[in-house]
Amino acid sequence: MNALQATNRNFIRASRLLGLDSKLERSLLIPFREIKVECTIPKDDGTLVSYVGFRVQHDNARGPMKGGIRYHPEVDPDEVNALAQLMTWKTAVANIPYGGAKGGIGCNPRELSMSEQERLTRVFTQRIHDLIGINRDVPAPDMGTNAQTMAWIFDEYSKFHGHSPAIVTGKPIDLGGSLGREAATGLGVVFGTEALLAEYGKSISNMKFVIQGFGNVGSYAAKFIYERGGKVVAVSDISGAIKNPNGIDIPALLKHKKGNASLKEFQGGDVMDPKDLLVHECDVLIPCALGGVLNKENAGGVKAKFIVEAANHPTDPEADEILSKKGVIILPDIYANSGGVTVSYFEWVQNIQGFMWEEETVNKVLHKYMKKAFDDIKAMCKIHDCNLRMGAFTLGVNRVARATMLRGWEG
Repeated sequence: MNALQATNRNFIRASRLLGLDSKLERSLLIPFREIKVECTIPKDDGTLVSYVGFRVQHDNARGPMKGGIRYHPEVDPDEVNALAQLMTWKTAVANIPYGGAKGGIGCNPRELSMSEQERLTRVFTQRIHDLIGINRDVPAPDMGTNAQTMAWIFDEYSKFHGHSPAIVTGKPIDLGGSLGREAATGLGVVFGTEALLAEYGKSISNMKFVIQGFGNVGSYAAKFIYERGGKVVAVSDISGAIKNPNGIDIPALLKHKKGNASLKEFQGGDVMDPKDLLVHECDVLIPCALGGVLNKENAGGVKAKFIVEAANHPTDPEADEILSKKGVIILPDIYANSGGVTVSYFEWVQNIQGFMWEEETVNKVLHKYMKKAFDDIKAMCKIHDCNLRMGAFTLGVNRVARATMLRGWEG
């Protein structure tokens, strides 16, 4: 089952629990607008090359649409559609005034020089500048893009519309980016984990954690877990996996990784097969990498009591069923990794006000939002007698459906 089918399935289940009108249900599923553009640029050697860029704008009932732009060779329209829809529900769960969008360009950024990436980004912005906007659609970085990409979009967009720092989030600090944005997703994951564990009378200290993926989200999550006294007993990334039953020294590992060294070369742990990582002995498993990593093949072997979905869609529906039967508690992605988009919202607010916050303020307000969202999800679980995933989906879908009806929806 692909990402779009799984997202649609969760949406339809939530819609049935809420008793939504079938015409409204269909209307909420269909994207507001899909944009596809040709981007032709001269390469450094003078030859011309064309790429296809696109943007799916899913829903704007609760506010401007929000979502990442990815540069990746296999940009699958179905996946982008699913991720745009997921952003609609995610922003509603976090209770920030946005709808969902997602976009990208079908290219391999590793094969492009910096100047080629810049030309491509600027041409893409020229093609879509009149369809995005501070109060219409606000892009952000995603796979294969970063703060520099956002700086180019901001600059190109501003040539048409005047100085507009709020057009994108995830910008460099010097151009109006928010303090705390880089760590936000990882910190949000930890705030969510704390809220979940507190429900069961537990806390992070002395719990054993396994983290799959040691990029931005995984490394920050590991850092904050370590600082709170949690034991990270195994981690993995693209290069491999390591374990240490007494807990890995995360500050030392972060320092090791800063030198671009491979995870496997780290002295503070034993090399292990990355395939065994997800079924490694632990209390809390945090997948921070790709989608679909927990499936019907490996779900039966999972030993964790809690799974915190820091990645998008890491658990496929078959695995979901198996894990539920085993009594594993899953904190769903549309809540667990919403720290990033929440601090993106804070960045947008700061840009519109022209007044920047201290990092301490950013983190304090993020904690408040994450705690409130968790309490709201638990309330929905009680009403509908459902698990946390359905609690989150019913919460998000209900908020979007209500906004749609209140604005005047003719079914």
